[in-house]
Amino acid sequence: MIDIKFLRENPEAVKENIKKKFQDDKISLVDEVIGLDAESRKTQQEADDLRADRNRISKEIGKLMGQGKKEEAEEKKAEVAAGAARLASLEEKEKQLNDKITKIMMTIPNMIDPSVPIGKNDTENVEVTKYGEPVIPDFEIPYHTEIMERVNGIDLDSARKVAGNGFYYLMGDIARLHSAVISYARDFMIGRGFTYCVPPFMIRSDVVTGVMSFAEMDAMMYKIEGEDLYLIGTSEHSMIGKFIDTIIPEQELPKTLTSYSPCFRKEKGAHGLEERGVYRIHQFEKQEMIVVCRPEESPMWFEKLWQNTVDLFRSLDIPVRTLECCSGDLADLKVKSFDVEAWSPRQKKYFEVGSCSNLGDAQARRLKIRVNGEKGKYFAHTLNNTVVAPPRMLIAFLENNLQADGSIRIPEVLQPYMGGQKEIK
Repeated sequence: MIDIKFLRENPEAVKENIKKKFQDDKISLVDEVIGLDAESRKTQQEADDLRADRNRISKEIGKLMGQGKKEEAEEKKAEVAAGAARLASLEEKEKQLNDKITKIMMTIPNMIDPSVPIGKNDTENVEVTKYGEPVIPDFEIPYHTEIMERVNGIDLDSARKVAGNGFYYLMGDIARLHSAVISYARDFMIGRGFTYCVPPFMIRSDVVTGVMSFAEMDAMMYKIEGEDLYLIGTSEHSMIGKFIDTIIPEQELPKTLTSYSPCFRKEKGAHGLEERGVYRIHQFEKQEMIVVCRPEESPMWFEKLWQNTVDLFRSLDIPVRTLECCSGDLADLKVKSFDVEAWSPRQKKYFEVGSCSNLGDAQARRLKIRVNGEKGKYFAHTLNNTVVAPPRMLIAFLENNLQADGSIRIPEVLQPYMGGQKEIK
């Protein structure tokens, strides 16, 4: 969420930012919120004046009563009573205006970084760097669920009966591989100095609206009926929420955490052939990383975070590339974002396996995550990135480690998590 003071002083810059995100229908909101803000400040000033008058008159009443001037004191009391009615009206108006302003401000997109490429949607994202040499083997790579089925590693039919489409049973060595990847990712991030955490898997509505836009919330979140609780779509939500309404001593920054959680998502919309199986599902598990830091350090941490994911995938011999998300593909709270994509020998192209985002102070402003520094209090910057999200990551793993005889090679770094096993046959 943008600082209202910044919007008030830089309306044209905010409008230009909205145009860069191809959300022209929101341009009129800038002038609307400026008008509401002016009315709110005028209302607040009148209310403050009435409060000051009330305090002044109350002191006069005390003096008059002390002097035995009861009639004059009663006249002043009547004056206070009349002002109280007007003050109550102004306070209600002020609340209504501030609620309207907040609602609008939460729909105006955050200011994007000047380096973000301008484009309408994900088709205009820009490739940054490739890591590793993509290989196309001289044998056919089956669809990922077929690879799993050949080793009795997945049961989709039973899952449909139990929970419907978008769910799965992972079995045997594939289930073990899934857990091995999560455990390896956990230890990988601990080795990079991050503190391991298992967070709550449900969060309240004030945290939901603090960490994501209304559009994302509607498309992703499952609500618990009858309670102010939502199932998390990613542990980033509860990890950033951990710092809600806190003042962090500057010397304690940065906060660097890596977290495990199951994730639950509606995944609305049509799914293509390549997104069936375990690619786009309602339930999965993920290792995440988040950082809460000083504003001047967030660009440095952004570079470190996406590099962690690249390094993890390369340690598993999986070729990857980074894509910079263009302006139209950035969620409203994001300042800058990279996608990490893994190579698919079957599709002969890359596909998304993680996303790294710098949100500036947008989440901190909504959640009131402040830092107490030498020059006073200020809002922290927050960042998040996917370490690894199986079972989607398993697609890349299986395709890149499938051998001609149908067996699946297990990279050396994963073997300790698989009981020393070197292949799945």
